[in-house]
Amino acid sequence: MPVLLFLLTLIYLDSYKLVRRRWVAGALVSGCLVAAASWLVNAVLESELAISTVASSRYLAPVVEELAKALLIVALVRLNRIGFLVDAAIYGFAIGTGFAVVENLYYWQSLENPSLGLWLVRGFGTAVMHGGTTAIFGIVGRMFADRGGLPRGVGWMLALALATAIHSTFNHFFLSPVLSTALILIVLPPLTFAVFQRSEKALEEWLNVGFDADTELLEMILSGNVSTSHVGIYLKSLKEKFRGDVVVDMLCFLRVHLELSLRAKGLLMMREAGFPVDLDADDKAKLDELDFLERSIGPTGRLAMAPFVRTSSRDLWQIYMMRDEAARTSRT
Repeated sequence: MPVLLFLLTLIYLDSYKLVRRRWVAGALVSGCLVAAASWLVNAVLESELAISTVASSRYLAPVVEELAKALLIVALVRLNRIGFLVDAAIYGFAIGTGFAVVENLYYWQSLENPSLGLWLVRGFGTAVMHGGTTAIFGIVGRMFADRGGLPRGVGWMLALALATAIHSTFNHFFLSPVLSTALILIVLPPLTFAVFQRSEKALEEWLNVGFDADTELLEMILSGNVSTSHVGIYLKSLKEKFRGDVVVDMLCFLRVHLELSLRAKGLLMMREAGFPVDLDADDKAKLDELDFLERSIGPTGRLAMAPFVRTSSRDLWQIYMMRDEAARTSRT
């Protein structure tokens, strides 16, 4: 119950409602499946390496379990479902929650007459630790990815090393189990609150900067003055490499992408202010048009438009958010 309540608190604190509940539920179920798989892997490796249960819990299990949970976070990043630290915290804690629930159910079935103290430690300590380490992996990995400056993947490896070290340290029980549990409860909630504040500030900055830049470029295209702008000059240079109709589709692709980008930022602002958010027929038509134009210009055309179409994880995330809204509206 403690870890599930903490997860619900994280979802409640997300004022922009960046993550869909069905995706959180999917992360929760995935964490359950990963827990079962990790148990099998740990059992096999423990047998093959002929190491004690204590050594396995301190050194082997943290590596196997944190790596398994981390792979789910990486998959969500590759699917453009994590754009901000809040996303990483919620999805990470959801995965860790699913893992912890299955692990505690296993102990519930295996142990005879477990004491209340054991369940307090496992419920408030071990379970929250599982959620916290995966959330930390997502948060730190996302921070390194946003900051740049490191070779691809190195930031995520450093984040994995940190999560594994925390897990291993907890399993060593340098302090008593009760003190370790108290330390988890003292450190994790304030840390998570700080992450949410930092992420919402970053989101506000991204909205303001992106809104201004997208508006300026879109006004230039709609006013018909694009031919003398840096965009028009660049498109003219592409005529030697692409057919004329493809170049026209590139300009249309840029226009629709900018319109959807502005609309997505507007939806976020409305959602944060507490207004209901629904897409209209025009929004859905533009999403369909964007899909058509992406196929029309092809991968090479999209690459050629990269200087003007921002393709960071956050910018791609907003398009996926729009598509999620469209799918939800269609179902309702």
